[in-house]
Amino acid sequence: MFTKVKDFFKKETVCCIAFLLAVVSMFFIPPSVNYFSYIDFRVLALLFSLMAVVRGFSSIGVFTRLGTLLLHKVHSLRTLAALFVFLCFFFSMLITNDVALITFVPFTILVLSMADQRQALIPVIVLETIAANLGSMLTPLGNPQNLYLYTISGLSIGAFVRIMLPYSFVSAILLLIFILFLPKDTVSTATAANTANSTNTVTASNTSNVICEAVKARKNPRILFTAYLILFLLCLLTVLHILPYQIMFLLVLTGFLLLDYRVLKDVDYFLLLTFLCFFIFIGNMKQISLVHELISKLLVHHEVLMGIGASQIISNVPAAILLSGFTDDYSALLIGVNLGGLGTLIASLASLISFKFYTNSNGNDTRRFLGIFTLYNVIFLGVLFVLSLILC
Repeated sequence: MFTKVKDFFKKETVCCIAFLLAVVSMFFIPPSVNYFSYIDFRVLALLFSLMAVVRGFSSIGVFTRLGTLLLHKVHSLRTLAALFVFLCFFFSMLITNDVALITFVPFTILVLSMADQRQALIPVIVLETIAANLGSMLTPLGNPQNLYLYTISGLSIGAFVRIMLPYSFVSAILLLIFILFLPKDTVSTATAANTANSTNTVTASNTSNVICEAVKARKNPRILFTAYLILFLLCLLTVLHILPYQIMFLLVLTGFLLLDYRVLKDVDYFLLLTFLCFFIFIGNMKQISLVHELISKLLVHHEVLMGIGASQIISNVPAAILLSGFTDDYSALLIGVNLGGLGTLIASLASLISFKFYTNSNGNDTRRFLGIFTLYNVIFLGVLFVLSLILC
C-alpha cells in the first residue's frame, strides 16, 4: 500500500502538491459556494476538449504518418535531426508540447536506432524537448499555461502572437545553430521509414492506452480523421470566443462517446485536477489580504523573473496559475512562465516525457543526458532572458 502511494506521488507530484495546498487553504477560508467563483470552467472545458481531440488524432497515427512521409526525403544525420526537431517545434504550436514529444520522441528513437545512430540520441532528444517547449509558446493552444493566461488576460490571438513571436524566432535560430554542430554522417532512412510506417501506430500507441486493432477494424480512420478535425475546429471557435465553451464541451464529449469513447480514458485528468486545486488555493489566498499584498508586491515589475524562478521549482503550468492571481501584467507573466520551461528537468513537465522515453529505450547514460539537457537549457534560457530584458 505504501509503495503504491509513493509511486503515485512520484508520478503525479505536482497534482499532489496542488491538492495539499488546496486542503491547507481550506482551514483559513472554509469551503462555501463561493468556491465555484474561483474556478475557470472555460479553461477546464477547453483543456479537456483539446486533449481529447489531440489524443484522437494520435490514435489514428496522423502525426507519425506525416513524419514518415517526410522521412523519405532525408539522407544525413544533420538533416534527420533538423526534421525531428522542427517537427516538434511546429507541431507543438497546435497539438501542445507534451503531445508533440509523445508522438515524435519514440519515432526518433526507432529511426535513429535502425539507422545505427544511437550515439546521436541524447542531443537530438534534448533538442526536440527544447523545440517542443519553445515552439509551443507561440500560440494559445501550444501548452496549458498559454491557454490559461490567454483565457484570463483578454488578449486577442494577434496580440498574443506578437508578444511571443520574437522569442519563437530567436529560438528557431538557436535550434538551427545547435543542429549545425551535429555531424553530417550519411544515413539510410528508407528502411527505417518503411518499418516505422508499418508500425507507426504501434509506436504512438505505446504511449496511449486508447488504441487497439479492434477499434481500427470497427471505425474507418478517414471518417475518424474528418470527425476529429471538425471537433478541433469547434475548439478553435471557442478559443476565438465565437462558440460558447458549454456548447463546444457538450459536442466534443458527445462526439467521442459516439466515435470512440476509449480516447477519453487517455485524457490527462490529473492535469485537470491540478488546475482545479490551484484555482481553489489561489482563490483562498486572495481572500487573505496580508498574503495577497505580500505576493503582489514581490511580483510587481518582476513577473518575468518570478515566472522563470517559480517554474524551476514547481514547473511552469502551476507557476502560471499561482502567480496570475497576484498580478495584472499577464504579458510579462506569459513570457516568464514560457521561458521558465527551460532550465531544470521539472521546469516543464513535458521534459520528463522525453527523459522517460530515453530511459525506457535502454538509454543507460542518464548522467550524460542530464548534463547535456542542463547545458543546452541554460544556454537557451540565458539568451532568451537577455532578449526579454531588451524587449520588456
